[in-house]
Amino acid sequence: MTDTPPIRRATATDGPACAAIVDDWITATPWMPRGISLEGLENALTAGLPQREAWVIGDPVVGYLSMDPLERHIWGFYLAQTGGGLGKCLLDQVKKGRDYLQLNTHLSNARAHAFYKREGFAQEGAPWEGDDGIPEIRMVWRAEAAS
Repeated sequence: MTDTPPIRRATATDGPACAAIVDDWITATPWMPRGISLEGLENALTAGLPQREAWVIGDPVVGYLSMDPLERHIWGFYLAQTGGGLGKCLLDQVKKGRDYLQLNTHLSNARAHAFYKREGFAQEGAPWEGDDGIPEIRMVWRAEAAS
């Protein structure tokens, strides 16, 4: 990727754009149950993005990453389209100055697992049933393991 779209801190006004990205992912993912409406996603992200360290990429927004900086846990990481290097740009942004990150990912999401492995993450522990009834795994990144 030659021209990286702008990355900036997310604000509450980014909630609807980020919600649309998540909603489109849910619609396109056959194994993901629809547990929340687009309006519910918009409300949750509009309220939640300012509470976390959250980043958006693109103008208009084409992806976001939201994490709890105290736990160093990535809670939301979605892109309108994958495979163009935008996810790596967002992940590189949150890796800056950190030596550890963690996230949960659905066990069925093999494409995401391959991306995370390329970015230095490794599975830690056994799968468990997530709140949505779908098995999840935890993946961690440690700076010393990635170098």
